[in-house]
Amino acid sequence: MKRLFSGIQPSGTIHIGNYFGAISNWIKLLGKYDCIFCIVDYHAITIPYDKDMMQQRIFEAAVDNISAGLDPEKCKIFVQSHVPEHTELAWILSCFSRMGELSRMTQFKQKSEQHKAHANCGLYTYPVLQTADIAIYKGEVVPVGEDQVQHIELAREIVRNFNTAFGDILPEPAELLSPTPRIMGLDGDNKMSKSMNNHISLTETDEELWKKLAPAKTDTNRQRLKDPGDPAKCNMFSYHKLVSSDDELKQVTEGCTTAGIGCFDCKKILCKNFSELIRPIRDKKEKLMKDRDYVLNVLNDGAESCRKIAKETMNEVKKAMGL
Repeated sequence: MKRLFSGIQPSGTIHIGNYFGAISNWIKLLGKYDCIFCIVDYHAITIPYDKDMMQQRIFEAAVDNISAGLDPEKCKIFVQSHVPEHTELAWILSCFSRMGELSRMTQFKQKSEQHKAHANCGLYTYPVLQTADIAIYKGEVVPVGEDQVQHIELAREIVRNFNTAFGDILPEPAELLSPTPRIMGLDGDNKMSKSMNNHISLTETDEELWKKLAPAKTDTNRQRLKDPGDPAKCNMFSYHKLVSSDDELKQVTEGCTTAGIGCFDCKKILCKNFSELIRPIRDKKEKLMKDRDYVLNVLNDGAESCRKIAKETMNEVKKAMGL
């Protein structure tokens, strides 16, 4: 099987945007690829963070993703800093990365603008480390959303530069686009994000879920119950397409366009379906949070397996370079 690699940011509780945009797709790929998932703690230090919370964030990232369906029996899950070859290869690949190309990265421009006082070299060379993350395992496939395609294109260019100098050592990675379009937040205007507080997390109780959905933005042209609406213009309907059955989609569409049901009733159906998705994930997380040894063993076993692969790759790279 081809080897698939993806990184997981230890950035707190995951939300339905993360789940449908990435994790649910990863689950479908288990067994089709040799899957490696890395909690990228080195990437997380490119912006200000609380050092006292880092280990807890790493642990919760593992718990969240296992709870959501990443089966450690079918993939490797580990922490980036536990395999030092990531940063070793990153230095080598930085010597084959053009500054002009790094400067054009959209994510660098956005984050350096958001964190003006903390714009640093790590943020600038983030794509080089990302390339090393993939290349150290000779990753061939990287599942990404549209906002990450530019980074994978650059990764191919960096790998190509290296291979041109020293032979075909590292495969050029290909992006595997998520089949789920970008998921908007509850405000209906921005991508779902914890930092913008417009998200639904995978730990919401039924009460918390309804508290978030009730005031969420719908079709703004539908001001009164008797006004018909347009599901194509309603952010809630985009959520329905993620979790509701075909019969429910038909019911909501007909009810909305004929003013047969109001937004309140539409959201009640949505709340029920989100609850059915979230409840087993939330319950599994509660159990795993109490079983720290199991989670740490998963990460340790993953790191041990990945170190073996990484060392073999580094030996090939150094030999080819005359080091």
